[in-house]
Amino acid sequence: MAWNEPGGGGKDPWGGGPNNSGPPDLDEIVRKLQERVSGFLGGGKGGGGGGGSGPDISKRTIGIIAAVLLIIWLFTGIYIVDPAERGVVMRFGAYAKTTEPGPHWHIPYPVETVQLVNVDEISSFTHKAAMLTKDENIVDVELTVQSRIQDAGNYLFQDQAPEKTLRDATETVVRKTIGGSKLDFILTEGRSAIATMIKERVQSLMDEYKTGLLVTSVNMQPAKPPEPVKAAFDDAIKAREDKERLENQAEAYANEILPQARGEAARAVADAKAYRDRVIAEAEGQTSRFTAVLNEYSKAPQVTRERLYLETIENVLGANNTVLLDVPGGDSLMYLPLDQLMKKSKQSQASTSDSRRGLSQPTTASTGTPDPRSRSTSRERSTR
Repeated sequence: MAWNEPGGGGKDPWGGGPNNSGPPDLDEIVRKLQERVSGFLGGGKGGGGGGGSGPDISKRTIGIIAAVLLIIWLFTGIYIVDPAERGVVMRFGAYAKTTEPGPHWHIPYPVETVQLVNVDEISSFTHKAAMLTKDENIVDVELTVQSRIQDAGNYLFQDQAPEKTLRDATETVVRKTIGGSKLDFILTEGRSAIATMIKERVQSLMDEYKTGLLVTSVNMQPAKPPEPVKAAFDDAIKAREDKERLENQAEAYANEILPQARGEAARAVADAKAYRDRVIAEAEGQTSRFTAVLNEYSKAPQVTRERLYLETIENVLGANNTVLLDVPGGDSLMYLPLDQLMKKSKQSQASTSDSRRGLSQPTTASTGTPDPRSRSTSRERSTR
């Protein structure tokens, strides 16, 4: 017969004494708990004579317990935000404020709750699609968009699915941008410009939708033409590169030739100015000489006329290879320095030709100062 069945003796097989069929008295349990707490705090005394102070001791104990529980509850409102996080405080489930990194306190649960959001974590996704360009060509576009959380409050409460919104906005912007650009621009130098344009437009939509996301970068892979026409596009790109190379070579050649041409032009202008100044100076000198001769001619016309005649004959005969001997009673043994006379004649001819080309200085004939040796020779001729 079991110990807990009727007639089993009512004894607990573990030595707990007789088993009472009813549940324990709740008042008795509370009373025993109060007595133990009072004894722990030193308020109880031995024996049963302290029945009059029981209610006061229980009130004080309950107040102390309540204060301790209140302090513990208040301490649960302390939280620390890491440098890479932001704390979003919610009061009764509604957004209240956003806290910066550091220690903070909020009214504990259930009044306020805090959700920590990592704002330094970079998330990325890849978008790839075939799109129609402005000149009605199909191009395969692939790009990677990286973003992070900029405003934790907007990220949690303004948009239900910020990442999905970012993907949809990226697809819309890419289709609009590629549809407004020509294929040659997309395949060549327009890749970086298109990536920048897509980033700005996507960020504008994110700010308008208040998703709290910041687009950090848009990396666009080189666009590819459709496979059936890829060879033709490759040839076109090579031709364009050859064109740029030839243009660069032509520009380099122009940069090399133009300074040289400018220098030669400046030198020619300087030579022309020098020739002009020389011709003017010679003309002024001849004018002064003519004026001086005119003054002398007015004073002594016969002497001046004879002198001019002799100088003219001297210049004419000095440029001639013929040697004239006009000496009465001349001797065949007369010594003539023919080599010196011929050499002088050649020099006079060279000086005359140079003066005509304007490349040499005025000769002695132009300045009107004949060679002393020719004067002596003319004197000898006139004497003889």
